[in-house]
Amino acid sequence: MLQIENTLISLDILEKKFVCNLHACKGACCVEGDSGAPLDAEETPILEQIFPQVKPYMTPEGIETVQKLGTWVVDDDGDKVTPLVNNRECAYVYRNQEGIVLCAIEKAFNEGKVSFQKPVSCHLYPIRVKKYADFDAVNYESNHLCVPARVNGEKLGVPVYQFVRGPLIRKFGEEWFHQLEIAANELLKAK
Repeated sequence: MLQIENTLISLDILEKKFVCNLHACKGACCVEGDSGAPLDAEETPILEQIFPQVKPYMTPEGIETVQKLGTWVVDDDGDKVTPLVNNRECAYVYRNQEGIVLCAIEKAFNEGKVSFQKPVSCHLYPIRVKKYADFDAVNYESNHLCVPARVNGEKLGVPVYQFVRGPLIRKFGEEWFHQLEIAANELLKAK
């Protein structure tokens, strides 16, 4: 583990390789899982506010789910998350012409309809952040869905932290990321 400010970071983030390969996985991370995407407290009112602008990009099932359950829900662990359609895919998905599952919130953002890109937990994936009283644990979530991303990352030589550079800066700031890069370089030298 590595500590930067009030975060404890798994070394897997520095050592493991990862680059999404959406043509291989088809966006499975937005479909599979025990719960919706984790939401920070400040993100729930944003979802409530932007739903009318995101709605045109969503599937009919996603719209129906949000209208029935709300723009966010509390899961079995007591965490605020995005709602799921039939306990499976995120309500905020859509499929492109190739059948790849993508984020309707991000599509609305990319088209200038909203200023919120998507939940930071989605943006950070495969990194998961768990809040504790005195620190945030920053871990790499390795699962069978992302085998193509790990193969792609190995082929391209891209560590997880570099793949999610922008999202890490969004979550923790430029200075935090700079310290992470220094640690990664030191780790590389030591090997």
